[in-house]
Order: sequence, then C-alpha cells, then structure tokens
Amino acid sequence: MQKAKEAAAYITARVREKPNLALILGSGLGGLAERVQKAVVIPYQDVPHFPQSTVPGHAGRLFCGRLGNRPVMVMQGRFHYYEGYELGQVTFPIRVMQELGLTGVVVTNAAGGIRTSLTPGDLVLIQDHINLMGDNPLCGPNAPGSGPRFPDMSEAYCRDWREAAAQVMSEMGMKVLEGVYAGLSGPSYETPAEIRYLRGIGADMVGMSTVPEVIVANQAGLKVLGISCITNMAAGVLNQKLSHDEVVAVAEKIGEQFAALIERVVPLLDAEPRNPQFEAQT
Repeated sequence: MQKAKEAAAYITARVREKPNLALILGSGLGGLAERVQKAVVIPYQDVPHFPQSTVPGHAGRLFCGRLGNRPVMVMQGRFHYYEGYELGQVTFPIRVMQELGLTGVVVTNAAGGIRTSLTPGDLVLIQDHINLMGDNPLCGPNAPGSGPRFPDMSEAYCRDWREAAAQVMSEMGMKVLEGVYAGLSGPSYETPAEIRYLRGIGADMVGMSTVPEVIVANQAGLKVLGISCITNMAAGVLNQKLSHDEVVAVAEKIGEQFAALIERVVPLLDAEPRNPQFEAQT
C-alpha cells in the first residue's frame, strides 16, 4: 500500500484533473485511449513501482483526461500472471486507483467464446466470473487500509452499471449480451477438453486476465463494469487454430464500435462513495 501511495502521488502531481473512474483496456482495445481529451500521457515505466506490459497489443501508457466529459484514468494495456508477475503486481494498478480515491473501474478484455451463440466481434457484459487461475491476489497479509479480509463477491460486477451499459447497447442497435467469464492463467490456449469442462461448469467465455483485478477492486470498494470482446471461438468449438495475432486483429476491427459504446456509457456510471463494506471493515 505504501508503494501504491507513492505511485498515486506521482500521478496526482502530473494530471490536470483528478480522475474518478478508471478504464483498463485489453488486447487490441487500446485505441480508445486516443479519444481521451486533454490527456496527460504517462508511460508505465515512469510511474514508481509500476510493472511493464510485455504483450503485443498492450502499449503500456496511462492517459489521464476527460472521456464523455468525465475525468478518467485509462490504462492502455495491463499486466498478466503469465508474464511472470505475482498477482500482487498484476493488481497493483487497482491499489493505485484505490489510493487516488477512484469510485470505480471499467475492465475490458479479449476473450474466447465458449457459448456457441457468441460470434467473434461480439461485445459481452460480464455478469460474473470463475477464478481458475490457481491463486488469489488477496492471499497473504491483509495490509491496513486495503479493505476487508473476506470481501463479499456476490455482486462482483455492479448490476446497476451493467444495466446502464445494456441500455446504451440497445439504443445503439447492438446485441445485448451477458455472460460468465472464466479466468485461467495462460499463456497457452485451452484444449478442447478444457473448453468442454468450462462449458459444463457454466462459463460463456474464457481469458487470461480481469479476474484478479476485479477481486482486488471489490476488496477496495470500487464498483466494476466488465466487458469482453469475443475475438475468437474457443478451442474445439469451430475446430480452428488459435493465435494472438487473430485476437488483436479482431479486437482492433471492432474498436470503433467499442469506443463509441464506452464513450456513451462512462457518463452514466455514478460516482457514489465507496461501498459500506469497505468503510465498515478497513
């Protein structure tokens, strides 16, 4: 938490306006950051204690400015467990958001479609998730100020925010889709047998990120809106080979629609104080 304070202080000293909402952009979705108005751009390498993005499609820059006339901090790229980082490092930006006093975060990702009704290019609101990463970012000592030791995850993704996003999708003529996201460690893609297993336990899409960030965000009292971009069908669904280049290409292809959706949704996400669970148990 001390490192998070130092990183937050560095960011605060450089931005024109303090953000109250953050966005984390997944593989191929970083183009949205370019729409931030009056942006102060900070490379991750300049922020004290920040890890570095090593995956193609993750530029590794913070954009602080206005989006939809709201002060935001946009992460153009994230960190992954499979890059060799511990989950505490993967979720470090959430702790920085917590220190900055943000009220919520929009997490996005590129995901493989498990539910056969999904198609590449679909945008799916994350209703819930299944943590299959084999670890939890809250393991270990519970630092003072980090949040409750046993945070409630019964509404990990804010229902009100999801409903607001669904309304905008409907107004834009988009399919309104919701689903359960399964988070695995990667970096190898899943086998067809693993996808059959995931379908059997209720997963609609699968990826290698998001879950650790959402767990920490809930402990920190931040509201969460999650959106998956279906970039490919998971192994065995269409009997096709999978590649990261394809994932990035499909995400970039729908980048314009994705950006338009986010710009319209962001002003609708309320900026209420942190939830009572956090205030009562820190």
